[in-house]
Amino acid sequence: MAELVRLYRHSQLDGRLPAYDGRKSLYTAGPLPFPSKTFEITLHDEEESLVGGQVAPRHERQFRVVIKFAARADLHHLAMFLAGRQPDAPQEALQVLDIVLRELPTARYSPVGRSFYSPNLGRRQKLGDGLESWRGFYQSIRPTQMGLSLNIDMSSTAFIEPLPVIDFVAQLLSRDISVRPLSDSDRVKIKKALRGVKVEVTHRGNMRRKYRISGLTSQATRELSFPVDDRGTVKTVVQYFLETYGFNIQHTTLPCLQVGNQQRPNYLPMEVCKIVEGQRYSKRLNEKQITALLKVTCQRPQEREKDILQCITMHTMKIHMHRNLA
Repeated sequence: MAELVRLYRHSQLDGRLPAYDGRKSLYTAGPLPFPSKTFEITLHDEEESLVGGQVAPRHERQFRVVIKFAARADLHHLAMFLAGRQPDAPQEALQVLDIVLRELPTARYSPVGRSFYSPNLGRRQKLGDGLESWRGFYQSIRPTQMGLSLNIDMSSTAFIEPLPVIDFVAQLLSRDISVRPLSDSDRVKIKKALRGVKVEVTHRGNMRRKYRISGLTSQATRELSFPVDDRGTVKTVVQYFLETYGFNIQHTTLPCLQVGNQQRPNYLPMEVCKIVEGQRYSKRLNEKQITALLKVTCQRPQEREKDILQCITMHTMKIHMHRNLA
């Protein structure tokens, strides 16, 4: 939907900025210049894929989006409630306002449930084993005796630190991984922690291509080889990186990360990969991490109030910047 608005806001949507609920409903402040219209949208995958060690063209996905007028949100009962002429707040109108108020923070921050997180909303705190806490805020619109109230509170959750993969693994295992070989239990722990994590490569200068980790090789990097062309020419991973990129792999005893599908995996040495920022850790925290997270969230009332006010100020500034850029 964001791509549709970017492409057609001024030419087809009469300059309006819709609020989208992420499912089937779209709201605008005023009518669109059509009762129904179909849009064809092409999206390119952010993650790259490798074929025979070479970067394959990004996969394109075609979407057909139909915007059709359904109904006009009834704000009359809300106005009656605010004027004290109706005892109960209309839930449908409140739901619309909630979606509108969530539109900008959804685009600007990392949404998790009803909360929004950012590394810029407060100081990051290390939780251990390659995780860190991000501050965020929860918001909801509520009817009160004084009218409508926007309820805002602070929250924290765990994200994966945007570290070089080798540093992440060292934290995960609590040791220098270059000193002795990895054990089978080490490999299982690394594979479990990194599967599904998005990384970017660092050996190609400003070309920070992104991939999603699908597994971990059972062999060391120095033992891995793969076909590089249709003629069956085989090269080792170490040889390929040296000849193709001029990159000399140092940690040849470590396994490689696997990206792509399991049937035809591709190999990336750990030392050329960095974890992409902004990935929430959704697995269960250990006791040490839970304790560290609780220390972050436990605040005196005065400190919590101060953080909430700072968060509101920062968010309001972003709204003004967004309006100016729009």
